Amino acid sequence: MAYMKSEDLQAFRALARMLYFSNDTIGHFLENATAGQIAAVSNMIRFELSVRDARKIERLMRKAKFPQIKSFEGYDYSQISFPEGYSKDDLEGLEFVNAAQDFVFYGQTGRGKTHLAIAIGIKCVQSGKIVRFFTAADLVMALERAKRENTLEVLLKDIADYCSAFATPFHAPLLQRSMADCHTLTI
Repeated sequence: MAYMKSEDLQAFRALARMLYFSNDTIGHFLENATAGQIAAVSNMIRFELSVRDARKIERLMRKAKFPQIKSFEGYDYSQISFPEGYSKDDLEGLEFVNAAQDFVFYGQTGRGKTHLAIAIGIKCVQSGKIVRFFTAADLVMALERAKRENTLEVLLKDIADYCSAFATPFHAPLLQRSMADCHTLTI
């Protein structure tokens, strides 16, 4: 076995496990590899993991179907009033997402509600969460089309999957309440 620091060997084991190599395979490699080979393979694994992360984010962005790319950078918060105890940092930090709390944006046209929703969604995607963006109009049209084409149950199941597996938990309670009413809508 190559002479390496214990922490370097442990770091290699952790990296290899991220690619789901068995402990037996890792042990065999470590017994037979030189320090240079271990370093080279470690670099290769780190690169592979970064490629996988980038592709996952690309996949999640496509799946989210954002109409455009928005961010918090340069956003004018002067028109925004937050509930007591909340601030811009709470919104941008996404703690409310992990706590499954809702933020409801309302106001006049052009105040940045969609911009904020997209920026939150993109930041969620960048942290590995599954997101699906709908405007209210798009969601109503999708429900109407699905009902007309007798695929409403499939669409509702797809939407419910985003609420349970996922994603932007801040939309889940609102969406679930809306879904409960979908069966009674006459479209």
